[in-house]
Amino acid sequence: MKISNETKVGVLTIIALAILFMGYSFLRGNDVFSRSNSYYTVYDNVDGLTVSKPVMVNGYQIGRVSKMDLLENGKIQVEFKIDSDHPIPSNTIARIVSADLLGSKAIVFDLGNSKTMAKHGGILQSDVQANLLEKVEPLQLKIENLVVKLDSVLSGINTTLNDEFQRDFKHSLRSVTVSLRNIENITHDVEGLMGSERLRLAKIMQNLESITNNFKNNNQRINSILANFDTLSNDLAQMEIKSTVDNANRAMQDVQVITDKISRGEGSLGLLVHDDKLYNNLSSASAELDALVSDLKTNPGKYLKLSIFGKKDTK
Repeated sequence: MKISNETKVGVLTIIALAILFMGYSFLRGNDVFSRSNSYYTVYDNVDGLTVSKPVMVNGYQIGRVSKMDLLENGKIQVEFKIDSDHPIPSNTIARIVSADLLGSKAIVFDLGNSKTMAKHGGILQSDVQANLLEKVEPLQLKIENLVVKLDSVLSGINTTLNDEFQRDFKHSLRSVTVSLRNIENITHDVEGLMGSERLRLAKIMQNLESITNNFKNNNQRINSILANFDTLSNDLAQMEIKSTVDNANRAMQDVQVITDKISRGEGSLGLLVHDDKLYNNLSSASAELDALVSDLKTNPGKYLKLSIFGKKDTK
């Protein structure tokens, strides 16, 4: 079957129109071959933002700006076409950011933490990032003012510094140089002293290291000794020292009371000490008892009558 030229031209025209439509739709942010959801937001100013600008999340493109409309109140409503594979939380913020230093803009979605997803045709929150140039201009003005003030200060200092001051300043610099040289000489002397005493310092450091190692190796014994001291101090603290001292004080008081009674002649011991008659009677009785014992030893028959045959002795 032979196809006429008119048919071929018609088919080619349709294909060309389809390609043109798809390209136009793509430039407007519409992807013909993929499913997408539409979201809207409103801005006060969209300077630098155009249709087909990308919509990014953490540097990854998830859609494009598909449409912008001027509302009656002067604000601009922007439509986004977002791939349906990417769910958007309902509290997401659509922020206009600077894409480059030339003023080009892009959209960045700051995904929210809501578990409720925005529906097709939903309204998102909007925000506009400050322009980089707008941040730099105030800083530039501050730097220019600072440079002007610094220039005036330097001019005043240059006027104040007369020839006499400059001479004094140079003299001070020379004095400082001499002082630095003296410090350098002192430093050399100290280095020489340290070199001569290096061996002694090394021995001292070795001794310190040995002492430290001994403490480290005997750490357990030292802890044990300290624990014993702690236990001993606790035992001494718990002894009834106060009670013992109190008992001794009471005993001394009792002795003092007895001594006072003896001094006053109270009781048997007091009478014995102070009554001379009683003392003399006791002395006399002791002497008589001694004489009796002596006589008993000398003449036992006088006091003991014994008979071998049962008869009384008449002597």
